[in-house]
Amino acid sequence: MVFAARTSVLRAARAQFTPTRAAFAFNQSALARLLSTLAVLEQRDGKLQGSSVSAIAAALKLGGPVTAFVAGAGVKATSAAEAAKYKGVEKVVAVESEAYEKGLPENYAPLLVENIKKGEYTHIIAGHGAFGKSLLPRVAALLDVQQVSDITAIESEDTFVRPIYAGNAILTVQSTDPIKVITVRGTAFQDAEPTGGSASVTDGADPNAPAQTEWVSEELSKSERPDLATASRVVSGGRGLKSKEEFDRIMVPLADSLGAAIGASRAAVDSGFADNSLQVGQTGKNVAPQLYLSVGISGAIQHLAGMKDSKVIAAINKDADAPIFQVADVGLVGDLFEKVPELAEKVKSA
Repeated sequence: MVFAARTSVLRAARAQFTPTRAAFAFNQSALARLLSTLAVLEQRDGKLQGSSVSAIAAALKLGGPVTAFVAGAGVKATSAAEAAKYKGVEKVVAVESEAYEKGLPENYAPLLVENIKKGEYTHIIAGHGAFGKSLLPRVAALLDVQQVSDITAIESEDTFVRPIYAGNAILTVQSTDPIKVITVRGTAFQDAEPTGGSASVTDGADPNAPAQTEWVSEELSKSERPDLATASRVVSGGRGLKSKEEFDRIMVPLADSLGAAIGASRAAVDSGFADNSLQVGQTGKNVAPQLYLSVGISGAIQHLAGMKDSKVIAAINKDADAPIFQVADVGLVGDLFEKVPELAEKVKSA
């Protein structure tokens, strides 16, 4: 009897201190109000780049107010105004200076840290491209926090999902740092709406830190084809094409017939068949087009890591046991030097 009474008292005490579902929802709502996210945007010649869209989309998934940050020459009237139109963005912080136009990370990092401290942001997000991968590690070091790289999902304000081992395993990471510095995979966050927003544009703080590097020049390759990272159709060639001459002879007509961007495997790039800017894979670009057509690519895990999120994967290879066929939706076993020109001609005539 005494034992029963003690059990009753214990249950009553436990019930008293067990939060209800409503209380939990309230706590989550209160936590969201404490969050403050800064989406670091990449711009070139006053136009936002694709990595900026993924940074905004990921920031909106966190909840709480979202502020966009952009710096460069004349950005208030161009890229800042463009960012202000994104639905869900509450404010755009802009710093106008020629010193930040090219996004040199050594110069950009002190600028970003100054504005992070001023705004007291809890989360800093950028796309996992060349801009974000070179800038945010420096920012994390200056803030004395650890960076969480290349995330593909957000589970909560401190828990994130990212692929490891070339995408063969998925890791859930929980960060206890007061400021979370994060880069996001562009193919995983694409649902930001570029219209419907009316954010205010304000001036950011410029520390005018001494420049550590100087921009000298750049050489850009121009092409009428779609950009590889954002194209809806991609055709990629591998080592099976045997030479640069054959790569150009086979892949260019195929890409033209489909209106596709051209990519390449690392083996093809290392062999000199294609420029390294065309490399798709773990150490190249991540793509997720509506159609990905691989030609003469065996399908090493490093390559699959960069294209496995494609909506439809098609493969042409003479080896029926090639690993690429394990992930392909459509496969054709045959001599690519015969099959690809025939395919290109039929697509073009259709």
